Amino acid sequence: MYIYKWPAEKENDTGVVQQVDVCEVEGPGISGYASDVGNVGPSLKHCMDKAKEIVPQRKHRDTPVYLGATAGMRLLRMENASTAKDVLSGVEATLRSYPFNFRGARILSGEEEGAYGWITLNYLLGNFKESIWPNFLPRLFVRPGTIGALDLGGASTQITFVPHQNGIESSQYMLNFHLYGKTYSVYTHSFLCYGKDQALRLKILNEVKGSSTAQIQEPCFHKGYERTINMIDLSKNPCTASSFRPKSYTSLLIEGTGDYEQCLIGIEDIFNGVGCPSSSCSFNGSFLPPLSGQFGAFSAYYYVMKFLNMTQQPMDEVIKALKNFCSEPWAKVKADHPKIKEKYLSEYCFAGTYVISLLGNRYNFTKEKWSDIHFLGKIRDSDAGWTLGYMLNLTNMIRAEQPYIRPLSHAGYISIMAICSTMVVLLVLAGFIIYRKPKCLKKEAI
Repeated sequence: MYIYKWPAEKENDTGVVQQVDVCEVEGPGISGYASDVGNVGPSLKHCMDKAKEIVPQRKHRDTPVYLGATAGMRLLRMENASTAKDVLSGVEATLRSYPFNFRGARILSGEEEGAYGWITLNYLLGNFKESIWPNFLPRLFVRPGTIGALDLGGASTQITFVPHQNGIESSQYMLNFHLYGKTYSVYTHSFLCYGKDQALRLKILNEVKGSSTAQIQEPCFHKGYERTINMIDLSKNPCTASSFRPKSYTSLLIEGTGDYEQCLIGIEDIFNGVGCPSSSCSFNGSFLPPLSGQFGAFSAYYYVMKFLNMTQQPMDEVIKALKNFCSEPWAKVKADHPKIKEKYLSEYCFAGTYVISLLGNRYNFTKEKWSDIHFLGKIRDSDAGWTLGYMLNLTNMIRAEQPYIRPLSHAGYISIMAICSTMVVLLVLAGFIIYRKPKCLKKEAI
């Protein structure tokens, strides 16, 4: 849960929204309550009670509340639309019981999620605010444009940026935004089932296909680590169900071997790199224009790189760190990181390798372009992510037309520049006369 505030008299200016607080809801995401719908609403009460304390009581009735659900709920809707509807109903019932202005809960599309993340980054960085530098003067101190957005969640991943116009071959991936008087043609694409959690399931499914026993060796897990999974999870999950073939066993034992190179090879197999209908694709036949500009990578991208202490290191150093980390035995990893939950700690080797595969081999961030990626957790005390962009859109805080009102007219700028130029010339002439007298004024030497 994120709480934002802004001064009402400046609601359409750029960069005035501030993140006041963030609260981590206990338990799984709301899609994790598919078999326990009665508890999905109560799981939010801790954070909503906190919101009652933080938001001034006199503002309760005027404070809008929104709930946006992402890829986890998109998958649940694919698996069981009725259950997904019940989950949202349970959430709505709890949120309506609080003294705020609840305005609805909905499931975002992947493209919306990517677009709102892009809006958040550029809003916080001030990239939408028009420069006051006059148009007729050289553009020496103007922002370099917008920054692209890279988002990695548990169930999906998104890439969004403004490409060069000559690189656009497929309009189906393009969205147009008119923000603060300027139009942006934005490429955005969301890959459902390729968030880090679902990607791990896809990889395990591939390993199961090639095994005749209820036990597999997994190079993306540390040596000495073991995990048992229920086969029904693979058979019912929308990301794996279509490729699942029934087995004679009901549970699978996974044993880690800790090998970065083999892990990378296995991850590459979950992507479909054939059948590109365009001049360039990322994977699964999806068009990807040439990369353009700088990128901000947030959510799981940031958390994985932060854990590895590699948020500002070149690609070669990241790979070297991953090789060393993946090769460490599980007992040592646990001893070195006692405060991190086992579920997350056990998957950092896979997640880090997956980031290298996805960004480097699928999105074409080569070693030279790796420096264009900035791994971001916060910008100006606000979390990088889609939530702020979603809130800005729903509260109409970004108008379709927001022309900048210049303090002077075009003629005014010209007049001031002419006067300043004349004064500079006069000062230069006066200085020249004072410090260098003409020969005719000098006394003749005797």
